[in-house]
Amino acid sequence: MTSTSKWNEKQLVENRLIEQLEGMGYEYLHGSSLDAERETRNDVILRDRLTRTLKRLNPWMDENNTQKVLRSLLYIEATSVMEANEKFHHMLVNYISVQQDLGKGKKNQTVKLIDFDYLENNEYLVVDQFSITSPQGTIRPDLIVFVNGLPLVIIECKSPLLNGSEQIGQGIKQLIRYQDEQERLFHYNQFMVVASNDRARAGTIGAQAKHYGLWKDPYPLTAPKIGDSPSPQDILTAGMLSKENLLDLVQNFIVYEPEGGRVIKKLARYQQFRAVRKAIDRILYAKSPEDRGGVVWHTQGSGKSLSMLYLAVKLRRLEALKNPTIVLVTDRKDLDIQITATFRRCGFPNPQQAAGVKQLKGLLSQGPGSTIMTLVQKFQEDKETSTYPELSTSENIFVMVDESHRSQYKGLAMNMRTAMPNACYLGFTGTPIDKEDKSTTATFGPYIDKYTIEQAVDDGATVPIFYEARLSNLHVHGETLDQLFNRKFREYDDETREEIKKKYANEQAIIASPKRIEQIALDIIEHYQTHIKPNGFKAQIVAISREAAIMYKEKLDELSDYESAVIISGGHNDEPGMKKHQLAPDEEKKQIEKFKEPFSESSLAFIIVCDKLLTGFDAPIEQVMYLDKPIKEHNLLQAIARTNRTYAKKDYGLIVDYYGVSRFLEQALGIFTKSDIQGALKPIDSEIPRLQSRHRVAMNYFNYINQSNAEACVQALEPEDVRNEFETAFKRFSESMDMVMPNPKAQPYVENLKFLGKIRQLAKSRYREEGMDITECGEKVRQLIADHLYASSVEVLHDPIDILSNKFEQKIEQAESEEAKASEMEHALRHEIKIKMEENPVYYSSLKEKLEELISSRRANQMEIIDLVDSLREMVQDMREKTQKGEEHGFTREQFPFFQLLKQELAEENKEEIKDLTFIVTGIVQSKLVIEWTKKEDVKREMRSEIKKKLRQKIEHPKLEAVAQQLMDLAAVHFKK
Repeated sequence: MTSTSKWNEKQLVENRLIEQLEGMGYEYLHGSSLDAERETRNDVILRDRLTRTLKRLNPWMDENNTQKVLRSLLYIEATSVMEANEKFHHMLVNYISVQQDLGKGKKNQTVKLIDFDYLENNEYLVVDQFSITSPQGTIRPDLIVFVNGLPLVIIECKSPLLNGSEQIGQGIKQLIRYQDEQERLFHYNQFMVVASNDRARAGTIGAQAKHYGLWKDPYPLTAPKIGDSPSPQDILTAGMLSKENLLDLVQNFIVYEPEGGRVIKKLARYQQFRAVRKAIDRILYAKSPEDRGGVVWHTQGSGKSLSMLYLAVKLRRLEALKNPTIVLVTDRKDLDIQITATFRRCGFPNPQQAAGVKQLKGLLSQGPGSTIMTLVQKFQEDKETSTYPELSTSENIFVMVDESHRSQYKGLAMNMRTAMPNACYLGFTGTPIDKEDKSTTATFGPYIDKYTIEQAVDDGATVPIFYEARLSNLHVHGETLDQLFNRKFREYDDETREEIKKKYANEQAIIASPKRIEQIALDIIEHYQTHIKPNGFKAQIVAISREAAIMYKEKLDELSDYESAVIISGGHNDEPGMKKHQLAPDEEKKQIEKFKEPFSESSLAFIIVCDKLLTGFDAPIEQVMYLDKPIKEHNLLQAIARTNRTYAKKDYGLIVDYYGVSRFLEQALGIFTKSDIQGALKPIDSEIPRLQSRHRVAMNYFNYINQSNAEACVQALEPEDVRNEFETAFKRFSESMDMVMPNPKAQPYVENLKFLGKIRQLAKSRYREEGMDITECGEKVRQLIADHLYASSVEVLHDPIDILSNKFEQKIEQAESEEAKASEMEHALRHEIKIKMEENPVYYSSLKEKLEELISSRRANQMEIIDLVDSLREMVQDMREKTQKGEEHGFTREQFPFFQLLKQELAEENKEEIKDLTFIVTGIVQSKLVIEWTKKEDVKREMRSEIKKKLRQKIEHPKLEAVAQQLMDLAAVHFKK
């Protein structure tokens, strides 16, 4: 055996993971050794182990209640997998209640399934090749982690020898298939892991690939303590599956949040878990009460609200904190509503939102155990005394302040600290400040945890933000304005000039001039129409004043068909013209929700603001911010981060600057260390080196090939692994082109992009690759390629010609060579076999074997190309005549596959008897047909039972079940109703 024979998924990934878990105290067993512990192969809970655990953790519980608890776990009543999963999680972390008399009458008693307080009081088991069988088929996950007999974690391993871009994606596809085929297993699953040693990600049920997250920090361990040069898989395993962290994640870091009419299960990201654990460690082990506080700096878009929720959950559960009071403080009403809603949606018990100044004082005075949400503005002094009262001297109060930089250096914050002098203050921010007069860390204490802009982009938690300055001739700089004014009014004295300037010639007046706004509005419309709208994204315009915001709205309405909405605050003395653009709270909320929806649901493309929605506003569909207002310091960083949220096919956010905020940006970034804000904004030019590199990779597939010979280029993509690699390279190249176009620096690559798009489309047609579709490219790139393909007479969006169509022969004859004819027929046959295999597995399996024999003979030079073409023609003809052969035996198209299957299984039987049996079996199927019968277990059970009765006379017992299932599978394909 060569050394490379050990380079496989089992050795490189699965065994390595098992060994690491064993080193962490897990027991390892092979799946087959657990068969004796299961009543059927459909069991996903290890009943004996769970029963033993129930008795050990709850020694007071009698046998009747033990069986009752077991039944409630085995049979969870729910209408969906997610509902069952949520119910089980509730039972796991909040325990089950049963009635039993322990000597003081019959009372509700709490039943533990897991001992979260004493880690070693549980059983941890990792199992490989654990087979689970149901009517939908059999699955065999690579690894399952059982705790006390409950299957809490599923791990899918993929070979690191696969293409790097496919390793995680293939594993996630498999996990999604498992969820479709074996729902009961996922009633109990807490999270799933996909690992290939070099890569590892984790996600929850229902999650698509983009929602699977990295785990880059094994906190509280450090990477060197895991081993020399630990892989991403090693780090994830140590960080998520150590006994302590696994139980902590399950108990405190999973929430179920309703979103868009469905429930989303959310698992903490590594930075959220780390920040909460660090905060708890500081709270529990600080040298003094004053040292308990600090700052969590996690860049915007990385989930601060959920971090606060996870911390609140943990604070509430820790016995050492003795039922603390938790106060959440924000400085904006929309943030207060958002965080309160997050807590309520995620099932946090009874968060109370302070409705006013007086109610807040009452809530803070009511003693331990409360969760209070409030605006900092509600810490107002009494008008009579001008002082704020002390409301609680308890040290058992934890105050979490969101966006702690904005309002924590003034009188209201002082009042808050007067009200709760001994509380622990924890600041959460995306943009902390460190200046002499305002300092986040000086106010709250040292940093607890940092998660910077660049880390978030690297992890895919946010997208990078590009910066582009436009219409520089329209920029207004203060010094230029002063010089212009002084020349114009030079005959006036200094005092008079200053009065005129204040009244008529301030910077805001010139920026908001109608002529200037019209010019910018035209530029915005053209830019949006060309670069943003084609990919389905939306835009925010930031104006210098409410009047300017309204002008932008009017110009957009006048000059374009795009729907827009102005979101501005109202004033008591506003003119009628201003008031008509102010929305009532309900209407404003409705417009914001419309803006967040895709264009298929809402045509609202622009939202125009002045101050509102610059911070604390999440609209992932927003890709661009058109900025025409001077914003400084943290407000500027907060504003630009509106574009960094992740969204389908969104690779970057964009700031288009009409004011000239780059000088303010430098000042804003200057308050941080360089490493903290690295990557905050990138000029478009920064994408050019990556574009050049991706261009080289994509073009390398056609080195040493005459690129004018399309057939030779298509042949270069014949191996499936090469096609897959080329597909990834092409998508990355087109992604960079979409970012840079129409910047002139993209021009040198346009012809190669057209060439690659053409070859890609020809390969799609030849090799029947449905996934190779230019609709996955950015719209700018897609349109460029589509136009070129039409000009080149290449079919773009049509399926390959059906092998049974008369046009197929014409297409074969158009091939330039015998090799091209053979290639076209080979891949047409492969495509036909692939899509028809379910219809007639016997016939198409035989056809597949014959095809492979022919291709192998040709590759071994045992067959001339002309003979291969003739043999392939015969196979095509045989496929066309298949229906006719069935009719010759007296069968319909639906019955013939049943006959071929039974003939294969009953090779010794008389053909006439097999024909009779075929009619009997298909007759049973047809007699049981009802609407959607394939989804009705009772109908399928009865149908299978009758088929087995008829087969017993002919087929031996060991094969009976398998043949009956194959016949049922055929019935599901051919007799749908």
